[in-house]
Amino acid sequence: MPLVRSGLTTRPASASRAFRSPVPTVDVPPGGAPPPTPRETPVTRSLVIVESPAKAKTIAKYLGNDYIVESSIGHVRDLARPSELSKEEREKSDYIKTYAVDVEDDFKPLYVVSPDRKQHIAHLKRELKDVDQLLLATDEDREGESIAWHLLEVLKPKVPVKRMVFHEITKKAIVEALDHVRDVDEHLVDAQEARRVLDRLYGFAMSDMTRRKGRGKSAGRVQSVATRIVVERERERQAFRSASYWDLTGLFGEPDVTAQLTKVNGKSVAEGRDFGQDGKLATKRDVVVLDQSAANALAAALKGQGFAVSKVERKPYTRRPAAPFTTSTLQQEAGRKLRWGAQQTMRTAQRLYENGFITYMRTDSTSLSDTAIAAARKQIAQLYTAADLPPQPRLYKNNVKNAQEAHEAIRPAGDEFKTPKELSRELNDSELKLYELIWQRTVASQMADLRGESLVVTIEGTSTAKDDVTFVARGNSITFPGFLKVYVEGSDDPEAELESKETHLPDGLVEGKKLSGRKFDAIGHETKPPARFTEASLVKELERLGVGRPSTYASIMTVIEDRGYVWKQRGSGSLIPSFKAFQVVRLLEEHFPHLVDYQFTARMEDDLDSIANGQEKRTRYLERFFRGGGEVAGLEKLVEEKLANIDLDEIKRLETFPVGTDDQGRAIVLRIGQYGPYLQVLGPDGEPTGDTASVPDDLPPDELTVAKASELLAAPSGDRTLGTDPETELPVVLKNGRFGAYVQLGEPQGKKDKPKTASLFKSMSPETVTLAQALQILALPREVGVAEDGETVFAANGRYGPYLTKGKENRSLETEAQIFSITLPEALHVLAQPKKGRQQRGADAPPLRELGNDPVSGGKVVLKQGRFGPYVTDGETNASLRTGDDAGTITPERAYELLVLRREREATNPKKAAKKKKAAPKKAAAAKKSASTKAASDGEKPKKAAAKKSAAKKPAKKAAAKKSAAKKPAKSAAAKAGSDSDGAAAKKVAKKSVEVSPDV
Repeated sequence: MPLVRSGLTTRPASASRAFRSPVPTVDVPPGGAPPPTPRETPVTRSLVIVESPAKAKTIAKYLGNDYIVESSIGHVRDLARPSELSKEEREKSDYIKTYAVDVEDDFKPLYVVSPDRKQHIAHLKRELKDVDQLLLATDEDREGESIAWHLLEVLKPKVPVKRMVFHEITKKAIVEALDHVRDVDEHLVDAQEARRVLDRLYGFAMSDMTRRKGRGKSAGRVQSVATRIVVERERERQAFRSASYWDLTGLFGEPDVTAQLTKVNGKSVAEGRDFGQDGKLATKRDVVVLDQSAANALAAALKGQGFAVSKVERKPYTRRPAAPFTTSTLQQEAGRKLRWGAQQTMRTAQRLYENGFITYMRTDSTSLSDTAIAAARKQIAQLYTAADLPPQPRLYKNNVKNAQEAHEAIRPAGDEFKTPKELSRELNDSELKLYELIWQRTVASQMADLRGESLVVTIEGTSTAKDDVTFVARGNSITFPGFLKVYVEGSDDPEAELESKETHLPDGLVEGKKLSGRKFDAIGHETKPPARFTEASLVKELERLGVGRPSTYASIMTVIEDRGYVWKQRGSGSLIPSFKAFQVVRLLEEHFPHLVDYQFTARMEDDLDSIANGQEKRTRYLERFFRGGGEVAGLEKLVEEKLANIDLDEIKRLETFPVGTDDQGRAIVLRIGQYGPYLQVLGPDGEPTGDTASVPDDLPPDELTVAKASELLAAPSGDRTLGTDPETELPVVLKNGRFGAYVQLGEPQGKKDKPKTASLFKSMSPETVTLAQALQILALPREVGVAEDGETVFAANGRYGPYLTKGKENRSLETEAQIFSITLPEALHVLAQPKKGRQQRGADAPPLRELGNDPVSGGKVVLKQGRFGPYVTDGETNASLRTGDDAGTITPERAYELLVLRREREATNPKKAAKKKKAAPKKAAAAKKSASTKAASDGEKPKKAAAKKSAAKKPAKKAAAKKSAAKKPAKSAAAKAGSDSDGAAAKKVAKKSVEVSPDV
């Protein structure tokens, strides 16, 4: 019997309570939904199950007392990790032992339910006993369909079961959904399960490969492709060679107008688009390339000359509004306008949906329902002029590959849209910002076109050197703003945004008008490398290629950053690949090219669509992918061959990247080592010399030029002799190690003879440290004195800073200087103080900056300096700053995003969860033991006391369960983000799990 499992985090204490609506069932308005489907047997009471408590609470408002609305609290079970299975289960086959998937039995996945979900499942079963019908009202996409199927598998209901779907949580939508119930779609379930198994097979097999033959932590199916996209862009930047070119800007008089030089003697002046990535002229146009001297000479020859307007062109133009939001475009626009990451955008959208403010937020459809179009048009008529409302509604078509999710764009919920102003008191700051963005985009999509007029003025003249020149002045005026009254679409290209701005030219510029050349400036330009991806532009590229799904984009961004494949550049938010990413991508490209091929990955999405449509069988598709038989070899055989054939020499080659040859003719390469990337100089025979240098973690790969590499190699290594120890007569050497500068007494004489070392204090600098200071720290720990009980007190410096120790007792010191100055009485006084926990120590430190209130918890977010560096905290959650984050310039939005990521990591960290769960019972047990002992000392009979102690355990266990359950909300939102990688999904699995049957 397979195991079943749910998510890791615990259920909120309130989740076990059903939401029973006090309001009567609403009637369908006249002309609304069609009449309900006839039922064979009367239903007097129904149990409705949705995913989240927030969604349950909102839906309950629209249902009567005949409905009990409960939450599944996310996924009720998940694919097990092999370590969670029993020994007997693992020994059934090597496939189960490796993947927790029974490949030999039609790729049957083994599911598990964590123990903390048993109580909630039992609660749902009890509710089922008192109802006549079960309505599964999970989300309308494949993931929601899968959750509904898992609920059926776990609950095993004996009452009729129907599937209830809706794309918005409004009264009308819920009533219509009740009248149009259906069965669970097994094809959609098969497609989602095929994706889950596919990601497990790929993720575990390829992760094993990248760990054993590379430096990567793991390789998910879609995450690997996303990483490759970022790496390829960085390669383009590395190969890019800048080209310089010059042009002129001229100021002409009466009327004053500024124009740009476009032609010299009939030939076009070269622009950036005329040059290739190699810095050479690549255009087919007949162009003239001006250098600095030629541009300056031409400017001098034009000054004071006469010019005339040769042509004036006026052209009307129109612009249509952008389509309503899909998941992808919402993430892109929130990234541009709100500076949010994809994860923060989706979490905020999730809250808006669950509370009934917007429609379902995982969709790749741009269409609006008739109801939504009518609501938007009504609002346009109320808020704007009649001219802003086009005669006919606008309809938008989908141009996205593999579009298949929900059937409507993201928009404000309901038959009538609420304006952001109307919701200003109901939504927090982040929710209001995102709602306003969605409202603006939706309303603007149904407004009239922008109308304007472009003006192009051509000015011609001749220089004193008899060169004929042509200048062009361009203007732009908006005659009717249309949708611009509501919304201006953002762009990744700053130049594109200028289209929405007016540029006026002076009156009087007519053909034949004489102008004087007042001033001419020669301006130099350099071509720019292709821009790096941001989260927004990477989501756009993934969507263009048909890679991944709307529900997976946010998790893709999080995973590739958390695994160290990319990091965000401070300020710009650009995604920069690490050198480790280069090595992993090279391994996959050279040995598994089809698995990171964009078209192959997109075809996999088509294949999953075929399963969802019933055109393809789940088992047959997985068999072909894993065992082979199609156009490429199967994953199983391919991985086995590569594990056997990729030897040490090949690994070294994959980890080596040429940088170039320095001015001494030495070849410099970058290698990926155990402790990170480093530079190495090669000798004439290609063998490494002793010259090496570490590469800074925050150095973008495209900036590692030969000049930069030479600079890093020439920098002092940190090894410097400070002097000789007078007692041992051994040299004292300053060295630079992986964890910073340290001093060493003498040199090792053999493998087992390790010299004494000591890290520099934080107050010391490698450039200024003296021999006396070095001898001081090498002499630690310092004996402060002997206490009255005979124990010796020592002062020392450790990993966490200065401290005192006496036997098994230790206390932290405030400063490093106290190590050498503290007296025995002072030390004993410090040791007598109660210990401070980590939270207490952090609370004592004043904040560096205040960053506003967290939109999730509502707590005040501050920046603090911690033991391991700066971090942000809202009083409940602490999140360290990441590579690329700067304590001096971090924004509140970035702080909120770091806290979101930290909560999700805590929600899916089995070790921390286990520790927290164990803490409360121990404390409770200790309290009971103390009470029992006291009772015995007061003369109570031992048996009676024992009985009381035993009886007391049950309420304590129940209380512990409630406390554990209260942790669930963090998980619920994280689970909704979805995952296209087994590596990310595997985080949801508890380290240890009790084997339970579906009949819990």
